[in-house]
Amino acid sequence: MANKTKGRTTIEVGSDGVALITIIHPPVNALSFDVLNSLKESYDQALRRDDVKAIVLTGANGKFSGGFDITAFGGQATEQKPGFISVEIISDTMEGARKPSVAAIDGLALGGGLEVAMACHARISTPTAQLGLPELQLGIIPGFGGTQRLPRLVGISKALDMMLTSKPVKGGEAHNLGLVDALVSPDELVDIARRWALDILERRRPWVPSLYKTDKLDSLREAREIFKFARTQAQKQAPNLKHPLLCIDCVEEGIVSGPRAGLLKEVEASQELKHSDTSKSLIHIFFAQRGSRKVPGVTDQGLVPRRVKKVAVLGGGLMGSGIATAFVLSNYPVILKEVNEKFLEAGIGRVRANLQSQVRKGVMSQEKFEKTLSRLKGALDYEGFKDVDMVIEAVIENVSLKQQIFADLEKYCPPHCILASNTSTIDLNLIGERTNSQDRIIGAHFFSPAHVMPLLEIVRTNHTSSQVIVDLLDVGKKIRKTPVAVGNCTGFAVNRVFFPYSQAATFLVERGTDVYQIDKAITKFGMPMGPFRLKDLVGFGVGMATGLQFVQNFPERTYKSMLLPIMIEDKRLGEATRKGFYVYDDKRKANPDPELKKYIERARSISGVTVDPKLVKLSDKDIVEMIFFPVVNEACRVFAEGIVVKAADLDIASVMGMGFPRYRGGILFWADSVGSKYIYSRLEEWSKMYGEFFKPCAFLAERAAKGAPLSAPVEQAKSRM
Repeated sequence: MANKTKGRTTIEVGSDGVALITIIHPPVNALSFDVLNSLKESYDQALRRDDVKAIVLTGANGKFSGGFDITAFGGQATEQKPGFISVEIISDTMEGARKPSVAAIDGLALGGGLEVAMACHARISTPTAQLGLPELQLGIIPGFGGTQRLPRLVGISKALDMMLTSKPVKGGEAHNLGLVDALVSPDELVDIARRWALDILERRRPWVPSLYKTDKLDSLREAREIFKFARTQAQKQAPNLKHPLLCIDCVEEGIVSGPRAGLLKEVEASQELKHSDTSKSLIHIFFAQRGSRKVPGVTDQGLVPRRVKKVAVLGGGLMGSGIATAFVLSNYPVILKEVNEKFLEAGIGRVRANLQSQVRKGVMSQEKFEKTLSRLKGALDYEGFKDVDMVIEAVIENVSLKQQIFADLEKYCPPHCILASNTSTIDLNLIGERTNSQDRIIGAHFFSPAHVMPLLEIVRTNHTSSQVIVDLLDVGKKIRKTPVAVGNCTGFAVNRVFFPYSQAATFLVERGTDVYQIDKAITKFGMPMGPFRLKDLVGFGVGMATGLQFVQNFPERTYKSMLLPIMIEDKRLGEATRKGFYVYDDKRKANPDPELKKYIERARSISGVTVDPKLVKLSDKDIVEMIFFPVVNEACRVFAEGIVVKAADLDIASVMGMGFPRYRGGILFWADSVGSKYIYSRLEEWSKMYGEFFKPCAFLAERAAKGAPLSAPVEQAKSRM
């Protein structure tokens, strides 16, 4: 949310004749319009005063500036154009000043914060400071001259890499690149920056505006090759996105036509992108992610999270080992329990392999690998559970087994210990039925691979205490997951919302749509892979087990098919067996399989389904709608039932749990961009043709009748949270 404190700058002139201008806008000194106008006033004052020889610019409380305040995009941003800021304040007032200025950078210098720093005539930084231009994450480009100054300070290739990946660099690397001129400790930062500014004034150090530096620039011929390669990569990695290409265009314009022309191009592109659907979607996800840790009726009670010091994980399979990996990577001591030595050895081996993968990628040193792995201890009994603060059960989906485990945990764990289950399908109230500790039983649903996927679904039962939810929200943050708190139901939020996804795809295939056309259309839409490639990756056994839960609980709206059972019968189980909907070579590359047709034809004959000519030659648009509109329909049910209390929580869950394209804003945000009336009309049409699977729910029908957004708050919802 926007900070209500009005941002400002202060100016203080020392006896050495250096004016110290400080940005003050807690918590990260964001560049609101108040701050930028105050910055201009402070600079103007420093330039007018005869007792000021030079200027040092810094930020209060150890943070230079976290960037432009994006909350302004909803209001004030329309009143003042980026061109005014970029040209008049930054290029003319700051960079073009007749008195030198030096940026003293500690903490954060991101986005607009770094752009302001680059307009200074030198930059002094602490080694741990973070410097970067992450604007593309929000569907925009650097709009305060960043596309022009960064290439001139670090070179074209590195500048494009920093902008297109949105990855910041630390002070040490920034110094090596030439982005900062010196590294100093925080205690010396301002003093050395003052001396540096006076040295520039006395010509003991160079006084060249960043905008006109050329020593890091490649020849025009080399530059054109760099731009060509960058465009190819951008189109390959994000074919639906325009703003990475516009960013490259702006950099190229500055190199080919000069920096002032580049600035004008940047202003023009920034104005265009500010109102784009992509930017609106990405900004929505930005705030949804930050808002997911706020749970009405829970986090507003003033509860303080208890410290979780030691964790136990039950089950060393793919999920259990991934969960254990996530915790040891975040410095938690972990006990991994299995039923016998063979399984335990395999579980520890999986954790070791997960960590070794990071060593191979250069993310982790061998020394850190050994230290991280040393936090993991194996166990075959509950003796070591006497001092654990949280247990996460990750065994097979068997109700009676899980009930026995939780009854045992109650005996061996301390009374404050959080008892969590990673189940993705079983009712958590059932799991805790045999215990007297239902207030501390909670769902901690990770997504595979657990140490990589960013979402943590926190599932509250009818009895879970608010304190335990607050505790798990805090743990989620510490293991670098985005937690979303949801109510208890079959499949919880993510799996329940997306169960129609694969079912709709199977429905289309049995009626004549090509498997590989479906996957291509869905990946073109922006999903990381299509539904059939995903089935292969997850494995048919898991798909059958979870699918059965939905058939049992929602029989009237599930699509029942014999396709998977027939393929399983023939030992086609997905990628693990090298055969599924695709065939896989030695490098696990997926290739279409002509033999698939015989399984589809057999499934049709068993189900009595015939090919529908209308569905054989579907457009990509129709494929996307017939697969995702049933998902939207189920999302409406989940929202209406109070399984989530905010539509934005479903959006962030769909992005981080299922890979729904971030730049489309999440499942309900995207649905609102399509329109409730249109989605309702299409589902109603299909339900008349093909049955209950497509029937729009009452909530969707009601919103469509009013022309209301699907994401608008639910009135008087009986929250299941």
